Amino acid sequence: MFKNRFTHLLITLVAALILTSCDGFLDHTPRGAMSEEDMEDPERVDGLIIAAYAALGNDHFTAPYGFNWAYGSMRADDSYKGGGGTGDLEGYHFIETFAATDTPDIGLVDGMWYHMYQAVSRANSALRAIKAIDEADEPNRDEMIAEMKFLRGHFHFLLKTHFKHIPFIDETMSREDIENESNRALSDQELWDRIAEDFQFGVDHLPPTQSDAGRPTEWAAMAYLAKTRLYQAYEQNDNHQVVNIQNDLLEEVVDLTSDVIGGSGHGLFDDIGQNFLERYDNGTESIFAVQRSFDDGTEQGRVGTDVGLNYPVYEDFGCCWFNIPSQSMANAFQTDDEEGLPLFDDYNSYSFSSADDFEGEDTTVDPRLNHTVSMTGFPFKYDPELIYDHSTWARTPVTYGPFTPMRELLHPDDPAMQETDFYYASGKNTDVIRLADVILWRAEALIELGRHNEALDDINEIRERAANSTQRLVDTEGEPITEYHVEPYVDGQNINWNQNNARQALQWERRLEFAMEGKRFFDLVRWGIAEEVMNNYFSIEGGRRSYLSGSSFSSGRDEYLPIPRDQIEWSDGLYEQNPGYPGAN
Repeated sequence: MFKNRFTHLLITLVAALILTSCDGFLDHTPRGAMSEEDMEDPERVDGLIIAAYAALGNDHFTAPYGFNWAYGSMRADDSYKGGGGTGDLEGYHFIETFAATDTPDIGLVDGMWYHMYQAVSRANSALRAIKAIDEADEPNRDEMIAEMKFLRGHFHFLLKTHFKHIPFIDETMSREDIENESNRALSDQELWDRIAEDFQFGVDHLPPTQSDAGRPTEWAAMAYLAKTRLYQAYEQNDNHQVVNIQNDLLEEVVDLTSDVIGGSGHGLFDDIGQNFLERYDNGTESIFAVQRSFDDGTEQGRVGTDVGLNYPVYEDFGCCWFNIPSQSMANAFQTDDEEGLPLFDDYNSYSFSSADDFEGEDTTVDPRLNHTVSMTGFPFKYDPELIYDHSTWARTPVTYGPFTPMRELLHPDDPAMQETDFYYASGKNTDVIRLADVILWRAEALIELGRHNEALDDINEIRERAANSTQRLVDTEGEPITEYHVEPYVDGQNINWNQNNARQALQWERRLEFAMEGKRFFDLVRWGIAEEVMNNYFSIEGGRRSYLSGSSFSSGRDEYLPIPRDQIEWSDGLYEQNPGYPGAN
């Protein structure tokens, strides 16, 4: 009965949107003629389930919680805001530079909170309806519950990593309960445990495979549980400093990730570039992804509008050139021309801006650079006939430099490219978790447990795939477009593989492997090094991009976004502001 839940998505979604729309925060009584009680027969419950799934793809460039470029890359040392200047989507300029985070009034931040809690509300609506069905009438009832708890866990996880102190809302709570729930009702650790419970239910009740690619599996729940426990393991004090690493949770991470890696059947793609092409969606590396669509009978398709502004101003795209790779991030792909290892402390000593800068230099790079950064003189999106030129593609290079992002973008001739109201958007899936993540989570946990020798093979597996990711990076004659050199770490030969060096290697590998994918800032906060990294970045990058001059990161405040003032007012002051912001206790 429920095997084809994504059929007729648009019709069902419209009905579900009417039924679950609300005036404000979370659960409000629907204005439509039908109540949730009316939805309790199986076919109508199916509509609520689809509406909950649809929330995964309801992100937008003003609330990009899917690819999350604004809060995970731009807010870190990966990318600049871009666009037409600092006043273009000015709220993002304030977020990037931490210049106006002394006020909790940035509308974009409130929008993120609202949209993610709306998604929580949809999952809870579906859960209430599913639980009203008699188990005898629906043998897959626990599996359906597990799917909705997985989605709820996903959005609570995003909210927690963005805001830290949030109310946890479940399906048992009445409207009155919700209105009286503080964002400090649970401690930091208790909140992590509640999120973990949703994923644990998925581990216990989801099947190992699904007929619909967009539905989570047992392995997806296991991977997300590992991610939750990894974040939880880095225990923070009230000012966001990491004060303890909980080894018991790291051991759980090792066990969970090892099970996923060894038992799920997922594997790395041969070439990292396959992760950034629509035709490989739901492939072997993808563990859970937001499902996008195109050419599906609707006017615009179910495209990713979260990255709709990120395309360059090249004539085949038109607008708007956001999420621009930083010089720091591009430089980080340089390797030692003899040993093939990252340059670590020396990576910023030489900068490049075009293919010409590689001519006649002893400069070698990791191939992942040319999967990530569009650079003058190099092909765009693996097309040797389509050469990037910042003079015609970049919108404001004087402010934001000469680069354009590439991982989240598609070739202008790609059939998954869809024209929307005033820009182009992508029908490519958004990966939430891919196997490379899981492999590096295990390596991280092993290193922090002092078992760094066991992590060596995991990190080298990622590096070896990077070294082999060159087949698409060629010119019209099939020759490599630049000089690549990546080697594995060999203890006692090219590195002394102690815990400190292993930790540095792991953190560097995550930066390169997930560059521009919206993960970097959250890694820095988890590791407790955000202040050090970001203020060093501002001190150097401010000399390259004048708009960053004078920017600084304030430890104890900037690790998390402010609780939006509108939400505090909605709660009649029940919500407490995060430290360092006006109104904080």
